[in-house]
Amino acid sequence: MKYTCFASDFHLGADGLHDSRERERRILRWLDHIAPQAEALYLLGDVFDYWFEYAEVIPKRFVRLLGKLGELRDGGVPVYFFTGNHDMWVFRYFEEELGIPTYRQPISRQIGGKRFLLGHGDGLGPGDYGYKFIKRVFANPACQWLFARLHPNAGLRLMRFFSGSSRRANPSELEFLGPEREWLIRYCHRKLQTDHYDFFVFGHRHLPIDYLLDNGTSRYINTGDWLHHYSWAVFDGHDMEVRFWEREGGRVYGQPNLSRQSSA
Repeated sequence: MKYTCFASDFHLGADGLHDSRERERRILRWLDHIAPQAEALYLLGDVFDYWFEYAEVIPKRFVRLLGKLGELRDGGVPVYFFTGNHDMWVFRYFEEELGIPTYRQPISRQIGGKRFLLGHGDGLGPGDYGYKFIKRVFANPACQWLFARLHPNAGLRLMRFFSGSSRRANPSELEFLGPEREWLIRYCHRKLQTDHYDFFVFGHRHLPIDYLLDNGTSRYINTGDWLHHYSWAVFDGHDMEVRFWEREGGRVYGQPNLSRQSSA
């Protein structure tokens, strides 16, 4: 059986439950595990904790992951990369060097007869106006051009600082806030007023979530993160499930009838 895999928020370059190098090794073992059955792999943003892609320079870390993604592509597994708020300055490297398409906005996909809306999830829904303003500044070509004038040693050190500050500014990310305060749930409900999706799959939230939306059929899936949860989502052609890699007792948040605990 072939299945489609979704993961996000590896945040390589930052330490979490384990240091970044150990987390990268776990990710590689996971990729080896899914490769034989993977129909496709969607990486939904914040794969890196910081990234700036100069014309001839990329961050020196993460070469094991980059090599493994190239190996998957060479082996015929489609891989799709979404930029997140921590790695929005990925430009053409993945497409040109690895043959991996890069997306900056949510996209709609038909998979196994089901309709998906896929993206990182940052800046969607109501509120968070401070971040939305900062995102517009960082996405501005003039801002990117000016940053590229910095020497890579200084530029990447500055990005590492900003990335750490961003994580420390979000202490509520490890608890489920309920449908009224979860902005991505409110975003999904708003989208369903004008269009139908069977599954909304996002990252960014850092919490494994499987939530049945108000129409009673559509579900919001959040892939969680690999800083604390080591969680990912899989679609087997019929249904979605949130799983955990090399971690027992992982919890999926959402309505009780959709909560699951499983390990691969």
